[in-house]
Amino acid sequence: MLGSQLLLLGCLAWGALGRTASLRRGNDRNGRCLYTFTVPSPSESSCPGSDEVNSAIQELQRDSNAQQSELEAAKIRLSVLETLVKQLGGEETPGLTPPAVQEMERELDKLRREKTNLESDHNRFLQEKATLEKEKMQLENENRNLARRLANSRREMEMLRLGQCPQVKETAADISQGSKEVSKWGVQNLDYQELKSELTEVPASHIFKNSSTNHSGCGELVWVSEPITLRKAETIAGKYGVWMRDPEPMYPYTRETTWRVDTVGTDIRQVFQYDQISQFTQGYPSKVHVLPIPMESTGAVVYRGALYYQKHTSRTVIKYDLKTESVKTQKEIPNAGYHGQFPYSWGGYTDIDLAVDETGLWVIYSTEEAKGAIILSKMNPDTLELKQTWETNIRKQSVANSFIICGTLYTVSSYSAADATINLAYDTRTRSSKALTIPFKNRYKYSSMVDYNPAEKKIFAWDNFNMVEYDIRLSQM
Repeated sequence: MLGSQLLLLGCLAWGALGRTASLRRGNDRNGRCLYTFTVPSPSESSCPGSDEVNSAIQELQRDSNAQQSELEAAKIRLSVLETLVKQLGGEETPGLTPPAVQEMERELDKLRREKTNLESDHNRFLQEKATLEKEKMQLENENRNLARRLANSRREMEMLRLGQCPQVKETAADISQGSKEVSKWGVQNLDYQELKSELTEVPASHIFKNSSTNHSGCGELVWVSEPITLRKAETIAGKYGVWMRDPEPMYPYTRETTWRVDTVGTDIRQVFQYDQISQFTQGYPSKVHVLPIPMESTGAVVYRGALYYQKHTSRTVIKYDLKTESVKTQKEIPNAGYHGQFPYSWGGYTDIDLAVDETGLWVIYSTEEAKGAIILSKMNPDTLELKQTWETNIRKQSVANSFIICGTLYTVSSYSAADATINLAYDTRTRSSKALTIPFKNRYKYSSMVDYNPAEKKIFAWDNFNMVEYDIRLSQM
């Protein structure tokens, strides 16, 4: 044992001195593995163990395999780099383009085709949109024309039903004169012929059905129709309001021109103007007047081209010229209650209520001296002077509203009952009143304005956001 250690130390000593040794492997006669370790020394030699040799050989093999793998990987990367260099340099022939590149080119071509198709579809869509917008404008124009013709046709049929003939300005004789009324009726185109055709188809039985009732002149109110709703206000400001047409219009206005005021609020100044009935029913004003002096309540009327209304928190009545948009005159109603002293039963500061009938302009109010009884005064529409006054025995706060037909005051029993009545009438000719029971429907159960239009023989009302109208029937005088 000691000898082996000395031998190993000797070998190490020789290695340290720079001497070299050799290792040989072979088989003996029996086929066994034989390792020979030779030290170039005449007297010393040493053989390391077989385990150490195997370990060294395996380590060398692992190093060799790792180097081989790295070499193969380097070759692959080099091949890829060469291919990319050739493609970037334009040296690759079309037939040798890699499959991935060919697939990308096919996708690119596909995207280009889709882009072209989308651009074509977009252009076609724009053309169709322009066509549809043009057709929409044409339909809107046709709709407005039809609405106007329908309104005119209704008026004409009503006149025929009442046994009246169309006025001379609507005949063919006026066509050559080129009047503005004739242009409004459209007698210069086919619409007039279509209108004549529609009117001649009214059944004779319908025309003569109510021939015993007087509609052309004055008489006593005997019947009120169910309400016809024309439109509804859009905002809360329209819960109460007033709408009207001029029974004696001045140029440039016509009997079709409609005005509307929403009266909720403390600074009421906006007056909406609608040149055509269709604009009014659809909610498209032609113009908005801004009053220089604010209005109070729902008692305003339009008469002979002017708006007559009560000044805010005042007993003053103002005449506002709609054409020149200026105040023409204003006048106090002597001793008249205002701003909640003598309103109708529904409230709303309806102390002073203006009205128009076949005889002209009226004002309905009350005073302390009258102890709340309704007073009627006939007004001069130019100066607002009171020409004549009547004191009734009807308490203003006991009725919901009132209107005047042919010099007779009619009152409404309730502003909220669905089945209200026209309950009282005061005749200014006889200075007497009487009770009535003519049904009057508050369809929406809050009527804040009731007025009479003598030109159309209709009652206009504002019922809880809704603008409605009623047909009426008058008896023979």
